[in-house]
Amino acid sequence: MTEKQSDLGKKPLTSEEYLDIFRKSKALLDGHFLLTSGKHSAQYMQCAQVLQYPDRAAILAEGLAAAFKDQEIQTVIGPATGGILVAHEVAKALGVRALFTERENGVMRLRRGFTLSPGERVLVVEDVITTGGSVREVLAVLQEFEAIPVGVGVLVDRTGGVVDFGLPQTSIIQLNIQAYEAQECPLCAQGIPAVKPGSRKA
Repeated sequence: MTEKQSDLGKKPLTSEEYLDIFRKSKALLDGHFLLTSGKHSAQYMQCAQVLQYPDRAAILAEGLAAAFKDQEIQTVIGPATGGILVAHEVAKALGVRALFTERENGVMRLRRGFTLSPGERVLVVEDVITTGGSVREVLAVLQEFEAIPVGVGVLVDRTGGVVDFGLPQTSIIQLNIQAYEAQECPLCAQGIPAVKPGSRKA
């Protein structure tokens, strides 16, 4: 056990205390948003607003890492772009390496010389999940390399715990933010323009 791993015995913050960190960072936005999934929503959790502060990012990451500290994690991996900083900070808390996946021609892959070994124990992390699509793409990459997915950790689960990856999973914040299909969006019906705060085309 590394010195950093021994620090993870500290009691994590409560969900409300974590949420307060997001509020102070102005990360919970109200408006009309086009989500990565293609759905629309009246609220958006912009984790980048929190992660720009290293001290706050470390607190959030330690909360996630604490849930998996006894799972013999060897590597932490997250999807670009939202999962890059999360993976780095969680890996730092666990004393292991961090990787990230990227899309190449629309397919999630390991690039930049990154690789995984068969049997390597990997924790998948993400900043926010709405449908869980990006996490499932990362899990497919692990399967390709015959690595072992130990669990999934996310900063914000905006489904309220509905999405299930069939693995141990945890989030430091659960929000039940309603998302609408574009054709059913009441904000579109009101003529309110949608803003795309994320980075991936729907």
